[in-house]
Amino acid sequence: MPTPKPTLAVALIVKNEAKNLKACLETVKDWVDEIVILDSGSHDETEQVARQYTNKFFVNEEWPGFGPQRRLAQSYVESDFVLWLDADERVTPELKQSIENTLLAPQENTAYTISRLSWVFGRYIRHCGWYPDRVVRLYPTKLTQYDDALVHEKVELSKEIAVKPLQGDAIHYTYNDLHHYLVKSAGYAKAWAEQREKRGKKSSISQGIVHALACFIKMYIIKAGFLDGKQGFLLSLLSAHSTFVKYADLWIKTSTEPAKD
Repeated sequence: MPTPKPTLAVALIVKNEAKNLKACLETVKDWVDEIVILDSGSHDETEQVARQYTNKFFVNEEWPGFGPQRRLAQSYVESDFVLWLDADERVTPELKQSIENTLLAPQENTAYTISRLSWVFGRYIRHCGWYPDRVVRLYPTKLTQYDDALVHEKVELSKEIAVKPLQGDAIHYTYNDLHHYLVKSAGYAKAWAEQREKRGKKSSISQGIVHALACFIKMYIIKAGFLDGKQGFLLSLLSAHSTFVKYADLWIKTSTEPAKD
């Protein structure tokens, strides 16, 4: 008797993603078995949009960080496999086919990566070290989960877990505009600095300058960001700025005197 095809869930953590969520879920609604969404306290129409596609909508407003939030979301998944998406991502037909083919004959103790192709400031970014942006997003639900990092969380991979690539891209609509970039990067910088502070790490302004320069050189020159035109230059410059800000924030938190009343 043939082994039944494993069931598949799509899982997302979201906040104020009403503008993106519908387009994302439209790319998966017809071929997945379950959609699990964990909201961290949206003030827009995110819940109303989500409930058009699933009744597995949950809320955790006490934000614990990206890793712990994903771990909580996974606890609601009942399917055999989980595919992680962000609301600003879209599954292409090629990626969908690759996922379905994989589930027809899944390999034991294996997690799978997807390649993300980002649309930034009016252009697909194919250089800057941004493409192919491979991340582990598909795996058996009982095999592993995300780590507990506050930001830049990753799927925990032991030596026994093999990692295989899936074919096709997920289109990633990274930033709506420059303001969206600045707000988003500021949030990441804050979380990064807080995480490092908890680990007893310190920084300096000179460290921030060195890392920022290295970031720009790596993205724009070594990773050929100049081939992405003005968008490649702007993205490299902004990334260098964000790098400086996170080191500067850590310096402020750990090496300066707080305000006195």
